[in-house]
Amino acid sequence: MTPTAVPRLLSVIAPCRNEAAFIDAFCDSVLRQQLPEGWSMEVLIADGQSDDGSRERLLERCAADPRLLLVDNPGRIVSTGLNACIAQARGEVIARLDIHTQFAPDYLARCIEQLARSGADNVGGPWVAQGTGPMGEAIAAAFQCRWVVGGARSRDRSYEGEVDTVYLGCWRREAFARFGLFDEALVRNQDDEHNLRLRMAGGRIWQSSAIRSVYHPRNSLRHLLAQQRQYGYWRPFVVRKHGQPGSRRQLVPALFVAALALAALLLPWTPWPAAALLALYGGYLALASVAAARAAGAWRLLWRLPAVIAAFHIGYGWGTWRGLWDVLRARAPSSRFARITR
Repeated sequence: MTPTAVPRLLSVIAPCRNEAAFIDAFCDSVLRQQLPEGWSMEVLIADGQSDDGSRERLLERCAADPRLLLVDNPGRIVSTGLNACIAQARGEVIARLDIHTQFAPDYLARCIEQLARSGADNVGGPWVAQGTGPMGEAIAAAFQCRWVVGGARSRDRSYEGEVDTVYLGCWRREAFARFGLFDEALVRNQDDEHNLRLRMAGGRIWQSSAIRSVYHPRNSLRHLLAQQRQYGYWRPFVVRKHGQPGSRRQLVPALFVAALALAALLLPWTPWPAAALLALYGGYLALASVAAARAAGAWRLLWRLPAVIAAFHIGYGWGTWRGLWDVLRARAPSSRFARITR
């Protein structure tokens, strides 16, 4: 008799906290994944002490399907949740998913394929946003626009090749032994920091357009501003750790906010710096808004886009300076920026 081949195991990991509105759709999406022949899957979901019914619903889903496993995450942030999942994962390949993202049915199969084909240490697909409601659509259009994100390849749906960072990620298990786990001191930017550490150690990151997913961003200016402030705040802590940012484009919003503050300080003596800056930025906002609306094929979003783009830049830039202030004073990160909200 020919012995039965033992299935190869893929471990899917996902952090979760207070996601009652999304958890069923996520579970349904991941359980429908079409894996390559000879592969099986386990799905580890790290619950960060949810208090909105998410944990109870997860327990019900886990009881109904043995592929789903609930992992406790008392740290209640993304990095501690990811590390808790990795500690319990049994698969030879580990893929990170996100509760707010919809995945193509072959997403995981393509990750496994590209991991083998590229020989890279981490692979993923482009970061593609799809908003809900008029404001959410405007945020998604700005999110996808090269003018707004500094030409980040991670937003380019057609790009195939090496990148400095990638959305979510898929690794061979040994990558975490070689490059370490996610930094639990970081509430945000833990994925960028891990990719930076991987590249500094000689690793490679690969993006493939064949790995397809759709991310649902915030749908209000207030929530967008709060999110970007958090992302900006944690950037200096990454720079302090490695002596460099993940990419130079991540410093541009801070430079813009500094120029805005300097122009405001000079107003009592001369209005020209402020007038010049506002004219330049106003022209940029107009051009970037037109580019974003055209790329999205939705001119009805045009009047919302200037405020959305400004929220991206001012939120991130202000957060960066606030984080730098704490870094320079050698202070522990502020609790105001430690709570993940949606």
